Amino acid sequence: MSTLEVAADAIRRDETVEIVLLLAFAGGYIDAYTWIIHGVMANAQTANLIFLWVYATAGNWVKASHFVPPMLAFACGIVVAAWLRRVCGERASTISILVEIVLLIAIGILHNRLPDIAGTLGISFVAAMQVEMFTKVEGALCSTVMITGNMRQAVETIFAVAYGGAPAGTLRRSGILFALCAMFGSGAAAGAFVTKNIPNLALGIPVVALLIVLLRCEVTPREVVR
Repeated sequence: MSTLEVAADAIRRDETVEIVLLLAFAGGYIDAYTWIIHGVMANAQTANLIFLWVYATAGNWVKASHFVPPMLAFACGIVVAAWLRRVCGERASTISILVEIVLLIAIGILHNRLPDIAGTLGISFVAAMQVEMFTKVEGALCSTVMITGNMRQAVETIFAVAYGGAPAGTLRRSGILFALCAMFGSGAAAGAFVTKNIPNLALGIPVVALLIVLLRCEVTPREVVR
């Protein structure tokens, strides 16, 4: 069965459109925040790696080293998320959201007291947990922290519909993926605006989005019939 098809008539509660869209908003917001405040990307480690080597090849090792900590923190976040999946099973996604909320609140409170690198490490760690835990929407692969794969799949599904013979639900899946891209962009726009105007309170918005996700994960049945 392809990623364009859902394996059953029921979907996991952490794969519902509402939850994934909220996470995409938070993902874009956090990336904008870390770029403005810390000069690195929380989610897009590709960009961090590019900047690292651009500065390294120019001989500017101080600036190059600035992009190493977020990549290391991201790797640690992936390891912790994978461990949570092994020991907590279906509760892992809920626990990871709770960890994200606590860390973002701590970083927001200590914004003016934390060394720059501490905030970078914490937010990249949070981003890694989200990218590892939430990888599907209604059974199909997606990303809540970057748009490249979502855009590819959305365009691919549109082509499949236009070419003919696409399975049922293909057009809906394309719409969801385009919506994910739009929500990520909206989050980035909101993150840039709020961070520039009220930086001390900026992390409150993604925390609210994640709190809604946490509540929805808790009150929604384990599987939701479409």
